[in-house]
Amino acid sequence: MESSSSNKRYSGRFFSLQEIEQIRELIHTQPQVNRQQLSYQVCELFDWRKSDGGLKDMSCRVALLRMHREGLIELPAPRHKVNPCRTFARRTAQAQPEPLLELAVHELSPLRLEVVARKDSALWNEYIDRYHYLGYKPLPGAQLRYFAYTGDRLLGLLGFGAAAWKTGPRDAWVGWSREQRHRNLGGVVNNARFLILPWIRVRCLASKLLSMVSRDLPGAWEARYGYRPVLLETFVEAGRFSGTSYKAANWRCVGQTQGRGKLGDHRIGQVPVKDVWVYPLVKDFRERLCQ
Repeated sequence: MESSSSNKRYSGRFFSLQEIEQIRELIHTQPQVNRQQLSYQVCELFDWRKSDGGLKDMSCRVALLRMHREGLIELPAPRHKVNPCRTFARRTAQAQPEPLLELAVHELSPLRLEVVARKDSALWNEYIDRYHYLGYKPLPGAQLRYFAYTGDRLLGLLGFGAAAWKTGPRDAWVGWSREQRHRNLGGVVNNARFLILPWIRVRCLASKLLSMVSRDLPGAWEARYGYRPVLLETFVEAGRFSGTSYKAANWRCVGQTQGRGKLGDHRIGQVPVKDVWVYPLVKDFRERLCQ
């Protein structure tokens, strides 16, 4: 759908005023539906689907909630009350600092990655909130989170979510049109969080974990979402970090952002300037993203 001054963009999709009115009508004529059912209906109504043909339910839920908060629609009351005690803000003994581990990477017992299970979700959130300089916030859209271990010793955490809606250096490097980006953006996954715990001092560990996760993620993503991404991206804050670990893991720096934020807002300077790094997961990634 083409954008215009009268259209509103949510979760990477433009909604016309007529479409927002259609959503209002769905809510008005079916007062018994809950928010999840409404999301499915909106996806079906507008044929809003992922690359694998499935409904973009999670993106739609985010879009509907934003419309609700902006007063454009009135969502039905949530079925479950939200616990005001945020799980990521908790502090438990399990995530307390541990003794210093200082070894060469080859001296560690075999490294392994573990996709975060539902029961451990709050623990991952807590580690990120306590020890990552950006703290915790929910990852957008489809996502995968990892724990990295040597034996039973936790070394680090990684989180992957939806790609940036647009960023000049990446888009120029891929060479896709606006329409191709809109259609195929799901093929790009963003490494939104990467944390080596502060008491872990293991040279080359970060690049080793990045190499491991680039091999594991395509299959794990397909198992969860039904399709394989073809490109990874991340944003490294210029001046704070040099991106050495990404470079050592064969990622490529393709330029810098202009400080517009992940959604490409035009207000330059609202966020720090970041280096844009990318990592192709398949050789023909350009053909797939530009089809």
